Amino acid sequence: MSNTSPQPQGSASADLPQELTDRVAERVVTARLALERQTRGTRRRAPRGSENASAVDAKTAAEQRETQSLKKVFREMGVSYRRYRSQTGGPVTPGLKDAAYRFRADPSLGSLVAVAAYLDELDLLS
Repeated sequence: MSNTSPQPQGSASADLPQELTDRVAERVVTARLALERQTRGTRRRAPRGSENASAVDAKTAAEQRETQSLKKVFREMGVSYRRYRSQTGGPVTPGLKDAAYRFRADPSLGSLVAVAAYLDELDLLS
């Protein structure tokens, strides 16, 4: 019986199919747009004379939105996977737990794509 895990431990996200990366990136952009719509009416104005501080705050806010978007997509994938497991009663997919731990430790598009590769194998990203 062959072990066909989508990503062996330690391999880079560059090894994953570009099409999968594009699909995950599209989900992250959609999540970011939804977050921006939610927060659009709640932005505070910066006091006058704080242009440098507001530039740093804008970068920090953009980084926070990116991380929030990645985590939102990760949670959505988790819901799909838990639903799948409850329906099939099967064991945890080998390697998926490690990929999820890596994402939680360092949320990035690459680590999210590594998680998505396992779910794509199970046809859960449709």
